[in-house]
Amino acid sequence: MSTVLVVEDSLTQRKLISDLLKNSGLSIVFARDGVEALEQVESSCPDLVVLDIILPRMNGYEVCRRLKSDEKTQNLAVVMCSSKAERFDLYWGIKQGADAYISKPFQAQELVGTVQYLLRE
Repeated sequence: MSTVLVVEDSLTQRKLISDLLKNSGLSIVFARDGVEALEQVESSCPDLVVLDIILPRMNGYEVCRRLKSDEKTQNLAVVMCSSKAERFDLYWGIKQGADAYISKPFQAQELVGTVQYLLRE
């Protein structure tokens, strides 16, 4: 079973994303901010990260940049999932190394399908 780290400071959004992914057979771990996200990656070794951008202590762009520039985590799949939906936000997320970018509000199948695609063996 693959493990997904959901990095989201909003409890409502965290629960929504987690429930969708749990229902598709994935194991979920959480982080509420960018610093906690990096700690969780080190301790729980997730297979994929669903990452909000606007986070306390360290934003999602910086988390993604750090993950993708570290030899130990550079191959970890990152899906940015944010209400920042301008073209520039998408461009900047992908420029930081994100494997996918989903704008909120999203369709459930868009998120689940993207995660499943990136976790394919």
